[in-house]
Amino acid sequence: MAPHSDELEQARNAYISSLSETMEMYGLSPSMGRLFGIMFFHDEPMTLDDMRSLTGMSKTSMSTGIRTLSQLKLVHKKWQKGVRKDLYVAEHDQFRSFLDFFAHLWEKEIQINQKPLLETEIRLQENLKQQNCSEEEQIQIKRDLEKLYKAKQYYAWLGELVEKFKSGDIFNYVPVNEDDL
Repeated sequence: MAPHSDELEQARNAYISSLSETMEMYGLSPSMGRLFGIMFFHDEPMTLDDMRSLTGMSKTSMSTGIRTLSQLKLVHKKWQKGVRKDLYVAEHDQFRSFLDFFAHLWEKEIQINQKPLLETEIRLQENLKQQNCSEEEQIQIKRDLEKLYKAKQYYAWLGELVEKFKSGDIFNYVPVNEDDL
């Protein structure tokens, strides 16, 4: 016996709500989480109009949401013969989504901090070389340089972790136990 449509929607809504909450934890809007959740359960590719009718979102927030979800590789464009509008599908491989999402965030973190870290290091080294730098200032600059050295170690490590995520090598260290699925 097939489940009643309302019962099916209620069952799905529990997971869609949790996805919305989860996405908010990671800095995305709850509406993006809801959009992804709806797409997750939808079997066919969807147009923006399809999504809008199911979510009630405005065209602008729908477009922004899809763009963000696409950048994070949580949804993908899908081509279909005879369809002129853009079609989208949700990524169903949550392991891949997790890897892509965090690799993207960590790469952004590295990118944001790398140049200022290097600039700060150069300026501190220049200050250290100045003849009018007091002994107390030299000690502070050396402490700051040590902190920057540790930050550079962190970003190098984070870069390696990103590569492990992107290549899938992380599963050699933390395997997916398919017996549990």
